[in-house]
This record gives sequence, C-alpha cells and structure tokens, in this order.
Amino acid sequence: MGATAGGLALHLSGSPDRPGEATASGAGNTASLDLAARSAGVEKVLAARAEAVRLNNPAAFLANVDPGNKSLVARQKLLFSNLRQFGFASLRYEQVREQFDQTLVDKYGPSTYLVAVAMTYQIKGIDSQPVRTMLGYAFTEKPNGGWMLVSDTDLDHLLPRGSHQEAWDIGEVLVKRAPRVLVVVERDQTELANSLLAKAGSAVKAVSKSWPGGWTGSGVVIALDDKVVRGADYTLPKNAEDALAMATWVYRTLPGEVSEMGERADSYVVINPRNRSKVDARTLAHEFTHVATASYGPYAPRWLVEGAATYVEFLPMDGATNLALDKYRREVRTKYLAKAKSLPVDNLFFQNSTSSYPLSWLAVDYLFTKFGATEVGTLYQEMAALGSTQAERNRIMVEHVGITEANLFQALRAAAA
Repeated sequence: MGATAGGLALHLSGSPDRPGEATASGAGNTASLDLAARSAGVEKVLAARAEAVRLNNPAAFLANVDPGNKSLVARQKLLFSNLRQFGFASLRYEQVREQFDQTLVDKYGPSTYLVAVAMTYQIKGIDSQPVRTMLGYAFTEKPNGGWMLVSDTDLDHLLPRGSHQEAWDIGEVLVKRAPRVLVVVERDQTELANSLLAKAGSAVKAVSKSWPGGWTGSGVVIALDDKVVRGADYTLPKNAEDALAMATWVYRTLPGEVSEMGERADSYVVINPRNRSKVDARTLAHEFTHVATASYGPYAPRWLVEGAATYVEFLPMDGATNLALDKYRREVRTKYLAKAKSLPVDNLFFQNSTSSYPLSWLAVDYLFTKFGATEVGTLYQEMAALGSTQAERNRIMVEHVGITEANLFQALRAAAA
C-alpha cells in the first residue's frame, strides 16, 4: 500500500470574508499448509473480534490479545468501548498484505506474523455503503496453538495516510447522533456535542436543499483534542493557525487497491481543536458540500471545489444570519478580481487563500446565476471524474457552459465592468 498524497479539503478561517511477503517456494506442501494454517488462524481471530463488537462481548474481543502487554490490553479495551458507540451496521477485518521486519521478529519471536489489515465497516444511518480503513497488526503463535495480537502500532509507519487515526483509535470518545448526523467528541464534552449536533443538523438541511439534485447523505463531525485525526494534521503551522475544519476522505477501496488514489465514498469532517469555538452552521455547510461531492472523483479544479462549497455556505440557512451577498460581490470584484490575472490555480490555492476563496466563490456564483444549478452540478461531476488535464477541463467546460476557465475569468471581468 502506498500513502495517499492528498485526501484533505480545507476550510480556512483566515480568509477575510468567511472564510516483503512470505512464500513457500521450494518448501513443498508442508510449508504451504503451514502458511495456510497461519492465515486461517489469524482470520479466525479477526472474525472473532468483529463478532465481539457486534455482540457487545469485550471478553471475546480481548481473548486473543497478549495479556502480558498491559499497554496493548488497555488500548484494546478502550478501542472496544469506542467501537461499540458507533453502531456499526456491518464490520469485518481482513488480511491484506504480509510485511516483514527482522527487528520485530527479534522482539516478538520467530513465529511473528506482521500483516496489514483492512477494516471494512458501515456505520448505521451514516455510511451509504461499506468503507475501508487500514490497520497494521503483529501476531505470534500461542504455545498451545492459535494466534494472539502482540502489537497494533508497529506497522503504522507503513500504512496509508490517516490509517489507525480514526476517531475510535484516539482516546476516550463520546458519540452523539441526530438524524443524518454523527458527532464525536471527548468523553466529557456533552455540551460541545449537543452544540455541534444542532449546527450540523442545520448544515445537512442546507446542503440537502441547495446542492444540485439534492443530497441524501449524512454528516460526521469529529471534534477531538488530538491534532492529528484521519490525516487532518493540525500540528502543521498553516493548518493550526488558519483552518477551522477539514473534510477527510473515506474510501470504498483504499489507495493502491484498485487505483493509486483509491475510490472515494464519502468524507468525515475533522474540526481544528484550536479553532473549535469558531465553527458554526455555515462552516459545516461548507464542509458537508465537500462530503456531498466526495464520491465524484479527485480531478475538479480547486477553484470549483472550494467555490462550490463557499457558494452553499453563503446561502440562507436555518440558524444563520443571512449575508449581504450583493455587497460582498462588489467587494470581491474591487478587492481581488481587479488584481487577479486568472482563476486561482490548484498548486497556489491555499498559499494565496486570502484571495483564492472569494475569487472562487465569485466564479461559482456567476456559473449558478448564468447557467443554473443543474448545469453546474453536472459540470462539477464531470470535472471531478475526468478533469485530470487542462485539455480535459477545457473540453468539459466548453461542453457544459460554452467557455473555458480562461473565458470564465474574462466573463467575470466583463461583469464587473
């Protein structure tokens, strides 16, 4: 498995206006049988762990955890307690790829079996389909037969970005639900959870109403004290200071399984603990627009991705004061468009976020006004699925709205004049 290079959709607060495998070669049938028996034994352990979560049986979940490793046992107890709160409609673990590390064999013994494990799950009422995340486990053979888990962290550095950083992997959590909303906070943060539930409910309703064709999905909001969750890294200076929240990809197939980038199913929103008090319904509407469009594909230009999310964010919604958009439109034209030479480009978008966000909003606002929601929604879907090159982006733009990205920028200039 290779690490995914992207996977994050930023919502900034700083914008001025809202912002090696084992083989049995030459060993004959005995080696093959040994490998098969090992695989079957570990598979049995993994299946028992998933079943234990379903049946609320903590003893069964811990039965094959090394009892001599007290820190591992404590982590696994906490993991079980956290998993139970999410309400999985389905859960299974499967071996994906064996790994080898001589230092770990030396540490745990000659029977050490290192394996990347895919956790496939579906949260009831939240995930529209089963999705996957990665773990790295180390097992050793028990003296009396069978296999036990001796480490759940030693392979983390080999896993795709965001692996073993799910909300249930990090500390003691509290999970709260409302229709089409799930919020995860620290165990003692009930007041925060209730506040976020209300804001997220308004945001889900807004995106469902405003996104072309409607949206029937759900919003997951993770607001933990940890600064690294699901690949959202708030230890990075720029993210720590400016970002309110990130929509982090959820995969139906992981990076490297079917495609290099993986197939996206959805997104979960991770809030920056430093800026938690600034998150409101509009912030979440922005992020849930990323959630609504996550499955389209990875290739839409950044101005369209962030412009569409900001467009929905600025629309009237429950629990939010209506914005003076006519005034804002004039300000963007004067303050940013007059100085720009093109639409914001992908590789500089976040570097120039102060101007990138308002200009992107202006472009999408123009498209919605001139061509209508249905055409913009279709344009977005095709750009996200097929716009991997500038030539393709131009072709798709001309096909749907009759102009290229460069023409769109000139149209914005003409409208301002």
